[in-house]
Amino acid sequence: MAVSSFQCPTIFSSSSISGFQCRSDPDLVGSPVGGSSRRRVNATAGISSSFTGDGGLSSRILRFPPNFVRQLSIKARRNCSNIGVAQIVAAKWSNNPSSGLPSAAAAAAASSASAVSSAASAAAASSAAAAPVAAAPPVVVLKSVDEEVVVAEEGIREKIGSVQLTDSKHSFLSSDGSLTVHAGERLGRGIVTDAITTPVVNTSAYFFKKTAELIDFKEKRSVSFEYGRYGNPTTVVLEEKISALEGAESTLVMASGMCASTVMLLALVPAGGHIVTTTDCYRKTRIFMENFLPKLGITVTVIDPADIVGLEAAVNEFKVSLFFTESPTNPFLRCVDIELVSEICHKRGTLVCIDGTFATPLNQKALALGADLVVHSATKYIGGHNDVLAGCICGSLKLVSEIRNLHHVLGGTLNPNAAYLIIRGMKTLHLRVQQQNSTAFRMAEILEAHPKVSHVYYPGLPSHPEHELAKRQMTGFGGVVSFEIDGDIETTIKFVDSLKIPYIAPSFGGCESIVDQPAIMSYWDLPQEERLKYGIKDNLVRFSFGVEDFEDVKADILQALEAI
Repeated sequence: MAVSSFQCPTIFSSSSISGFQCRSDPDLVGSPVGGSSRRRVNATAGISSSFTGDGGLSSRILRFPPNFVRQLSIKARRNCSNIGVAQIVAAKWSNNPSSGLPSAAAAAAASSASAVSSAASAAAASSAAAAPVAAAPPVVVLKSVDEEVVVAEEGIREKIGSVQLTDSKHSFLSSDGSLTVHAGERLGRGIVTDAITTPVVNTSAYFFKKTAELIDFKEKRSVSFEYGRYGNPTTVVLEEKISALEGAESTLVMASGMCASTVMLLALVPAGGHIVTTTDCYRKTRIFMENFLPKLGITVTVIDPADIVGLEAAVNEFKVSLFFTESPTNPFLRCVDIELVSEICHKRGTLVCIDGTFATPLNQKALALGADLVVHSATKYIGGHNDVLAGCICGSLKLVSEIRNLHHVLGGTLNPNAAYLIIRGMKTLHLRVQQQNSTAFRMAEILEAHPKVSHVYYPGLPSHPEHELAKRQMTGFGGVVSFEIDGDIETTIKFVDSLKIPYIAPSFGGCESIVDQPAIMSYWDLPQEERLKYGIKDNLVRFSFGVEDFEDVKADILQALEAI
């Protein structure tokens, strides 16, 4: 933000600037307006005739405290120029005692970014040179600035990375619902703006004013954003919001859920290592573990989600680096005893990562149950509007930092515009999940009792093999119900095509209901006998309930069942 000239507003009187000097400074001002010369004003001898309330001080500037211009310029460019808002700041300063200057406080403001190009206006107030500290005049803030923002001299740059929100930041919030709205934003957003919503910082890189500043950053004497792949202010807000919900020290967001899973596996499992996973899981995750990781000498043991004996045998036989599973799983919604598997794995030094996409951070707290890491496809419930791709990894700062280091090499960066969409979507996460939990549970009961449905998979039903476990470790059973139609593939296709509300699509968790046949949507490239090895029957349906009215969805499903 270039500062070309300063005008003195009417709020400054001669008494308010006692002891303050104006000086010429080519580093701060351009050519004098109208070509007038710069003159020094001795405030103790009175105010120059040019120093009036009508904006006549176009060729002079006020002497700001040391480093003020550098701080203001960097802060403005870091934050305001990127977000299209240029309301700046009133600041309090303490001068270096060795300079011989008295303690001073300065206030400044810049005009908002508008279509009309105009010079910025600023003002400052000083303390009296001989007055004791207690008698120092108050900071004067321009009338156009609504709020004083105190900027510490050493804090011009916000710390990079996800830091767990401390209790002092959100102790006044007692529910996840409030955290989804305010965490990471009202509770410490690192972007200077009075906007309620988090701005989108669209930049690919961040500049350093001087080489010395760059060296300080490289030698870790200061913190800063550097390059878009390494961090972004908008993205950091999203990471802190998710951390608050999961109770995590740190969160890393990436371009997709698959990106989060693959980078996590590559970062934490060494070449020649061993992984344990479960039979029921997202197919692309299984493909990566079974087809790609063996190229690095990494082997995999696959067990049933409830096979605790199999898990114990694997960690005793192999040096298992990681146990990775979903809970609930896709598409049969099996549940893993997170507390028990964490206890077994940690005795052997094995990390536990839970993909909690189906559960959401609201229905299940895997970290609190003992898991080391939680992965989400934020494309689903967290984003919640079927309009953005993203993934995230939550856990300890140590583990997430290891993954972050590899992420900086591999890329897969989340665009700040996508981060904004997820932040916006998360503000209604608790409302959406409540509705989806309720609709799915009620429809699961109706489907299980329907004569044209042969089997229902939903952890909220007593018939589910891990129902008691789900009741113990989940606060809600989720918005996805899988079920088998009493018929063949053609009958099931007719049912799906008779539905009027849901879209036929390969996702879940959004506001709109979505339905698909896994045999066709996800496994059509495999012959039927191969699909059956994974339990995928031709009559299997996965239904993701949105936020539509329950009675409308119920009527639609019932009429589609009647059509077959």
